[in-house]
Amino acid sequence: MSANLPKHEIADSALATIGKKRIEWADRNMPVLAQIRERFAKEKPFKGVRFSACMHVTTETANLMRTLEAGGAQLALCASNPLSTQDDVAASLVHDFGISVFAKKGIDRDGYYRHINAALDISPNQVFDDGCDLVNTLHTTRTELLPEVAGGCEETTTGVIRLSQMAKDGALKFPMIAVNDTDTKHMFDNRYGTGQSTMDAIFRATNQLIAGKVFVVAGFGYCGKGVADRARGLGADVVITEVDPTKALDALMQGFRVMPMKAAARIGDIFITVTGNRTIISKEHFELMKDGAILANAGHFNIEIDVEWLEKNTKKNPQIRHATDEYQISNGNRILLIAEGRLVNLGAAEGSPAAVLDMSFANQALAAEWLLEEAGSLKPGVHEVPKVIDKEIARLKLKSMGAEIDNLTSVQEDYLSSWEHGS
Repeated sequence: MSANLPKHEIADSALATIGKKRIEWADRNMPVLAQIRERFAKEKPFKGVRFSACMHVTTETANLMRTLEAGGAQLALCASNPLSTQDDVAASLVHDFGISVFAKKGIDRDGYYRHINAALDISPNQVFDDGCDLVNTLHTTRTELLPEVAGGCEETTTGVIRLSQMAKDGALKFPMIAVNDTDTKHMFDNRYGTGQSTMDAIFRATNQLIAGKVFVVAGFGYCGKGVADRARGLGADVVITEVDPTKALDALMQGFRVMPMKAAARIGDIFITVTGNRTIISKEHFELMKDGAILANAGHFNIEIDVEWLEKNTKKNPQIRHATDEYQISNGNRILLIAEGRLVNLGAAEGSPAAVLDMSFANQALAAEWLLEEAGSLKPGVHEVPKVIDKEIARLKLKSMGAEIDNLTSVQEDYLSSWEHGS
């Protein structure tokens, strides 16, 4: 390892040139984050602050790391999903931007946690997480580091759910900001980004025609809505499965068919899980499916589809296509699984487009800056990003897209702030 390079563990340093070009390409579509980076470079709000980040190592994440580094931060980045790492991006971050990275595409479980621990070795003052694995490690095997951690940010629904349970149990030792729950994150990244990139992954992996297919979406949160909308737009007959009656009713009133997974399993051609829970599709469903059914997960972890059962109880034909394995069950029918049941839009494609992640990562950057001043007054637990930050990001995004909106007049502001006005 060169003495001039930060500590790292990456797949191939020779990929750095390609990675830099891709990082710069993404940056063209991230004007909000670029504006924040320009300010950070002048003000250096993170001078002397150490960040450990467990995130998808992609071109967009690279631009967030560049933004924090421009603000004076010391950084260590590891991957939040073994299949989401873009090895050329990891190489470029190390060689072109001097950022410490521990990530290799396809790393095994032991390597995954070795990388998390390596990122934590800098003894962080703030953490960025995507799924709560880094925070969980801090609270289980690296507890000696907890006194140095002022707080952090969580990027995804699954992570917020896990953090909320930790807080409920009194286990969470510092404040975490639920970046996932901002409007400019879940309304855009989750819906438009995940929706588009999930379809992109299916195209790349299977080259299937979506029109005319029965397309089953498990879960009708923001990500599920995005996937369902785009499948319908491509001509699919979309079926929703849900456990929440309100979300199921919403789906039904938007014109989607709603039924239990057992019923959907008999008729579906393509199945996408987007729940954040586990064992959504299992043995009882596999045995009901058509020959050639396609399965993928657009949630977070690879437990929404019971991959373990498939591995143990079927005849596997690996890598029948790009990122696609075929499993033949006992009745002779074949099931196609994309990206090993891991996050499909990153395992078989490139993830959400930079234009929407621009807002998500702008939230991360500004929430981290806000946390510098407010961490001392926040109790351990899960906290919202201040609305003023969310609105400012939306304003900057509108400006970058050439759109203008109205402003309230003084008369309108007075009306909205007073209870004395009548009808």
